[in-house]
Amino acid sequence: MFSLGSNGGKYTKPSFVSYVNPEQKGNDALQEKNPVFLPGEVVFCSASPVLKCTHDDLLEGSIMGTLFCTNFRISFVSDQVLLEDVVQPFRNRLYGENDIPLTCVDQIYGDYDEKRKLITNTQMKNKHPNGIIVHCKDLRVFQFSLKLAKEEAAKKIFQGIVRHSLEPKSLRCIFAFSYCENIAGAPETQNKPRTLMFENIVDWMEEMKRTKGNCKLLEINKDFTISQKVLFDRLPQFFFIPTNVLEKDLAAYQGKGVPIWCWSHHSGCALFKTASLPLVQEESFLRAQKLYMERMLNAVAHNYLYAVKAVDLSETLPSIQDIQQSYSRFKQNFLIDNIGEFWISDMKWFSTLETTRWLSIIRQCLHKAVEVVEYLEKENTNILLIEDGGTDLSCVISSLVQLMLDPHYRTLTGFQSLVQKEWVVGGHNFLERCNHLNNKDKESPVFLLFLECVWQLLQQHSLAFQFSETYLTVLSDSISVAIFSTFIFSSPYQRVSSMKTESQTHGSLLNIPSVWDWSLQFDCKSQEFLFNPLYREKSKQEKTRNKNQRPKPIRQLSLPNATPPKKYFFKEETESLRKMLRGTRISRWMHLSDSAQASVWEFYNAWQQKPLDYHGLLLPDLDGPAIRLWMQRYLRWIPEVQIFGGGDITLVNKITSLSQELEELRMELEQQVRQADPRCKSTETVNKSTIRMSCFFPFASCRSGSFKPAIPTSHCDGEMDMGHLAEREDEDTELTDNSVIRGCAD
Repeated sequence: MFSLGSNGGKYTKPSFVSYVNPEQKGNDALQEKNPVFLPGEVVFCSASPVLKCTHDDLLEGSIMGTLFCTNFRISFVSDQVLLEDVVQPFRNRLYGENDIPLTCVDQIYGDYDEKRKLITNTQMKNKHPNGIIVHCKDLRVFQFSLKLAKEEAAKKIFQGIVRHSLEPKSLRCIFAFSYCENIAGAPETQNKPRTLMFENIVDWMEEMKRTKGNCKLLEINKDFTISQKVLFDRLPQFFFIPTNVLEKDLAAYQGKGVPIWCWSHHSGCALFKTASLPLVQEESFLRAQKLYMERMLNAVAHNYLYAVKAVDLSETLPSIQDIQQSYSRFKQNFLIDNIGEFWISDMKWFSTLETTRWLSIIRQCLHKAVEVVEYLEKENTNILLIEDGGTDLSCVISSLVQLMLDPHYRTLTGFQSLVQKEWVVGGHNFLERCNHLNNKDKESPVFLLFLECVWQLLQQHSLAFQFSETYLTVLSDSISVAIFSTFIFSSPYQRVSSMKTESQTHGSLLNIPSVWDWSLQFDCKSQEFLFNPLYREKSKQEKTRNKNQRPKPIRQLSLPNATPPKKYFFKEETESLRKMLRGTRISRWMHLSDSAQASVWEFYNAWQQKPLDYHGLLLPDLDGPAIRLWMQRYLRWIPEVQIFGGGDITLVNKITSLSQELEELRMELEQQVRQADPRCKSTETVNKSTIRMSCFFPFASCRSGSFKPAIPTSHCDGEMDMGHLAEREDEDTELTDNSVIRGCAD
């Protein structure tokens, strides 16, 4: 294989000493494998023989095969596959472990005579490299050698991969359109309870009824009649606004500034969000904007107890550019090209993570969400989230607030409904933020930032969530699979108009599937991994008790007069609006004021002293050690960090197994009692001593026997003493209780 960065940072040539020989005939050790393509998938080019190399040139395992480039993916199909004693319980139906969806390609590097160069679409006419390295958005790293392929075939596959994965393209070129043309008419499965898609009035009315809110439903954009104007394209067909807001207010500033309902608290207050008004300099326009926003704030205040708080997210949260740059630095820690880079980076791991500020951004978002929760839960105040555009960080904060306050959104279908309402129908620009059309150099992972925050809540309060960590990881992977309508459009209007145009061209109704139809990716057995076995479901007694008891709102401050003053009642909010309208922004990276910090901690400490209710308010611990690295997502493809027989997943598996054994014993005991049989039958147990589960299961395989990671001391001479560590044998051949409890804490 070709190694990068080893031997003092020097680039070394590929080493092809060891690979699977296609002419080798073993005693059923090898098995033929043929390519399998999806409906609508077309092969653009291919090259053979190509070597797929491991990321460690000291280990044997390079495989010879054929490299394909289609309109959906880059696919490596080995000529013959070594059949190891490996369990693969979790397979994706759309693409395999050697497949890279084109929209999942992040960067491509080329091996040009011992030099590693970043490839762009402008370099396609140059001499093709000896090998290519593909960095994926799901953090996989693939290395292919083209030295054994014919020159013409190697040139075509290189140019094809670069052109179709890096070159700017039109929306119609995304594979989802070709895919849906060939599966048109296929029934879409729906789980019960179903996921609300919020594409009709029924779903919106059902959600308003569930939260007991009191807002006005607008149908002015039915069939996207006003979205056909460019400035209105982010509005959904149906949405709720405060009762005092008029339909004509939508046209005042192209829909900006109008409060859109998100969720209602059981006390009566509600959460709204809006896009900030455009900045102007003229005093007359500034005065008009101020009066307009005061009227919108009055409308929100009338929703409940005439109390409102405007929260400008641009003041304390990072910008989209900050998020983009931070994540770009952060992900480099996990894109490992060779084992030498890994062990060298391990020496300064924590300091490197800290400098990226990615975990700091996660903490900032969670902190801001707790602030908003405090206003809703403690002060019973209506909240209006304000943001430039109103479809990025406002989606993050509003979704987190609802997740903390409403246990319905912690169920699988409830969470999916939340994403549909706040993100998909809410107008988040997935097409641009995910960079599916390659119109930018980098992606802006706003939705991934939200999933990161959700994972922090999940790992701190695992019993409160019906979905699992694996579910969040798979959902993050699905963002880069250009098949699902959930993640490939910039707005609901673009989705409907694009599908309408394609249906007319095709001559039949087309429907791109949603990501929530998990049967497209996984079979029924694999879908079980999406559920959290530790989830504590609400009992019937709790449901009955909560239904009969209506919580009473408690206000910390005295209520305002029944007839509020006509002018400057919202003095604090008016001053904030003046800053916003004049373009005065506090630094996004500033530390929170002492008063705001103290208030949040006081609220958190008061909540922590109460008995934990997994179906009530849920707050995250914001201490430094509590914000952890999402190891399953970021480390699952690095074999050297896998712990076989350890990790959180092994602990969960052990608890689940013990629970099942207890249930089986209970049933056996009841059966014996019924039969009045005094003899006790012994329970058969399965010997699992030879099967060791990885800490990144189900993405990493189980192994039989022992596993010893190879640590190349030549890469680390003078840096650290690896001699004893390299010689250490893995003596634990049985899954002991100690190995279960040990986990992946480091």
